[in-house]
Amino acid sequence: MSHLVQELIRLIGPEAVSTAPADLAENGGDKWFANRAPECVVFAQTTEQVAKVMAYANEHHIPVTPRGGGVGYVGGCVPVCGGISLSLIRMNRIKEIHAADGVAVVEPGVITGVLQAAAREQGLFYPPDPASLKECTLGGNIATNAGGPRCLKYGVTRSYLLGLEVVLPTGEILRTGGRTHKNKTGFDLVGLFTGSEGLLGIVTEATLRLIPLPPARATVSASFATFPEAANAVQKILGAGFLPSALEIADAFTLRSAREYLGAELVPGGEGHLLIDLDGQSESVQCEVKKLASLVRDLGTVFQREAFGEADCEALWDLRRQFSQSLKATGLRKLNEDIVVPRGRLVDLAQFAEHLREKYGTPVACFGHAGDGNIHTNIMVEGYERPEVKANVGHALDELFAQVLAWGGAITGEHGIGLAKQRWWDAATSPVSRKVHTALKHALDPNGILNPGKFVE
Repeated sequence: MSHLVQELIRLIGPEAVSTAPADLAENGGDKWFANRAPECVVFAQTTEQVAKVMAYANEHHIPVTPRGGGVGYVGGCVPVCGGISLSLIRMNRIKEIHAADGVAVVEPGVITGVLQAAAREQGLFYPPDPASLKECTLGGNIATNAGGPRCLKYGVTRSYLLGLEVVLPTGEILRTGGRTHKNKTGFDLVGLFTGSEGLLGIVTEATLRLIPLPPARATVSASFATFPEAANAVQKILGAGFLPSALEIADAFTLRSAREYLGAELVPGGEGHLLIDLDGQSESVQCEVKKLASLVRDLGTVFQREAFGEADCEALWDLRRQFSQSLKATGLRKLNEDIVVPRGRLVDLAQFAEHLREKYGTPVACFGHAGDGNIHTNIMVEGYERPEVKANVGHALDELFAQVLAWGGAITGEHGIGLAKQRWWDAATSPVSRKVHTALKHALDPNGILNPGKFVE
């Protein structure tokens, strides 16, 4: 047993420290391909345990990499420098749901979908809905400022954060914000830690804003002959004054993959597909969905269906939730890039994806959040392990990200930088921005022990 493990057991007890090979392997990576086993895994259950671990690690310059559910796509929780993998998965209590205040107080290991279900039982609503909501933790959502389809109307995780308890790399415990829905006391430290990818501090408690649960929901599923027609419909819908709670788009390759995986009878025809959600009061939603359906039909759909009520709407959304698995079922390696383009560039993005396919010989599947331009652009690769294939894909990604930035877009909307996008960090930011990032990192983590080896050194 190493000296580090002995000291951690002395500090927080043997039940919280593991060197079991299975735990080391599981806590060495996420859904990205990189993996590095840590020296040990700490399964923290209290803020005090986290603080003790960080104080010891800071004193002895030991790397610490925090992690939640481990379902990220960019290697953000890979312990590239070894040391301690600090898992928050056992800190999974919903401490409070207070309907009158409109807040929930949670630990970071709470699964997002579990909070949503608990809030719903009290007629309350936590809108952020990442695709992995049945697996991802709220702490991980905070680390990446996660979103999902409902971002268009309701915003991302940051929009629902009122207060945080954070253990700093030095072991100090910071409480910032609170449970009021307005608070302008000093700098926005809640915002500072949101999206910081575990480089500035470890969230051990969050106070979240809950809103009233909309009593009614409707969905329109609409297919068009071409992707440009579907993208044009996005502009027409928003231009007509509709603000859907979700507005999703899918391209031809995604739809063809779904037909092969799920069966043609379950996937609408056409080469461009929209899924549009409305919510609110029953009478208003029924009125809105009729007008929306009429507008979409007039735009020339080749298939269209409407649903009203949670169960029927979810039946239409089953297709959207199967897109990712359908692409994996092609047998190709799916490299998921969550780029963001200005909404008016959706057709340009699809055309550029076709250019990449022709130039590099690899299909590109585009689907995602049309309402905010956050399109999951999946480069589909055969034989990715071969060096020449990996190099070819790298050139394709260089072109993709350069074009996205030239359009005024962003190289990531939800997944973060992590390891996967370090290569493009400089291109995506200015020297002054990187200087500010480095200054903040050094101020809070002077010994550079927290999630080291990532995009801010």
